[in-house]
Amino acid sequence: MTTNHATPNIAVADLPQGKVTYRFAGPATSSRPPVVFVHGLLVDARFWDPVATRLAAEGIRSYAPTLPLGSHQSPMNADADLSPQGVAALVQDFIEALGLSKVTIAGNDTGGAICQLMLGGDTSRISAAVLTDCDAFGTFPPRGLAPLFLALRHPAVVAFLAPQLRSKLVRHGPLAYGMLSTGLDSELTRDWVEPLGTKAIRHDLVRFARQVDSRVLLDAASRFGQFAGPVRIVWGDADSYFGVKLGQQLSEAFPGASLTTVPGGRTFLPLDHPDVVAGQIMAAMDDMVPRRG
Repeated sequence: MTTNHATPNIAVADLPQGKVTYRFAGPATSSRPPVVFVHGLLVDARFWDPVATRLAAEGIRSYAPTLPLGSHQSPMNADADLSPQGVAALVQDFIEALGLSKVTIAGNDTGGAICQLMLGGDTSRISAAVLTDCDAFGTFPPRGLAPLFLALRHPAVVAFLAPQLRSKLVRHGPLAYGMLSTGLDSELTRDWVEPLGTKAIRHDLVRFARQVDSRVLLDAASRFGQFAGPVRIVWGDADSYFGVKLGQQLSEAFPGASLTTVPGGRTFLPLDHPDVVAGQIMAAMDDMVPRRG
């Protein structure tokens, strides 16, 4: 009897920064390398479930940690570095803790920024990358979301916003998730904002938001040329925050990159177009060549 590995399972990784819950899908043993998903601000690992189930059907194992970006259930240790660079290091620690290698990383929104910081650093365990609509270069945060990031730097403001976001009308409005996707699930988005009711979770989010700065990504971009693996840029052409021009610029910064635009795609491309994103992840794997040395 063949076991169905498509439904994501849940586990916990004990990292130096704290306990991190993650979802995994696909067969435990596979001839293809693993995928590690990196989500953005105010969503959790379930964001990647539609893509993970499609990859699992193709025999590909994937892992999706829930990062300390506001929708996590367990606060991080008090001394954890929750700057963008610190969260990138957390993902690296997660990959190492699970003993993964030749990883394809896939990032969206703020998670794409985290992936870029990883690609500008130690890539010994990373063989390929897929970046969908996300921050890059001087866009961190995008101009349209700058007021939100400014608000997230103040614990009292976040505490005020948390109960407001329990309203679906507010959550799915133009100042929250409404501009990011064409088909939001109200129960899922409610789950994403529920942790903000906890002071320690709000504190983790504030620690991250206070250190978001475009100079961080500009510095990482100066080292993109050192990454020789395949990079697939997948971009929605109807994104209100991250224009196609930014995706084009990102594709030109890597020596082995390509750009695919998705008609009608918005920021949450993996939710709205999981088949396209899964297809590009598999294409990136196919582009891999053995490394020398």
